[in-house]
Amino acid sequence: MDHNVGKQQFIVNTMDQDVSLGIVGAIAQADIAPMRGAGRIADYALIYRVVRKHQGGGYGDQDRHPLAWAAALYVDGQLYRVFNARGAGREWVSLDKLGNWLREQGFWYWWTRNDLEVLGAAENEFEAPDPPHMPF
Repeated sequence: MDHNVGKQQFIVNTMDQDVSLGIVGAIAQADIAPMRGAGRIADYALIYRVVRKHQGGGYGDQDRHPLAWAAALYVDGQLYRVFNARGAGREWVSLDKLGNWLREQGFWYWWTRNDLEVLGAAENEFEAPDPPHMPF
């Protein structure tokens, strides 16, 4: 497993990121349903920002989309990152698609955390109109 990632201006030690979030291990996507059925997985998940390691879907340009979202689940009270069958961490570029995936897995609640982007640095797709003038 590769723990040190350097990509453009993002230099993130993913091992440190996992430790700071309290992630103790990995859970395979295929194990979610049986473990949920056994009552071992909590009702909510943690969604957090990661540096992308995989290309795929319509967002394969890592220069345009260097970050992705990852999911971690509380299993027996501890956080485990969701991995795919090939042993790699699952990544989503779209929060909408991740939200749909979480609902398919039976989750209706999740926390979202973004420690990798500077606050207020998101690019707007449109200019918001000025608020209406309110005479006082």
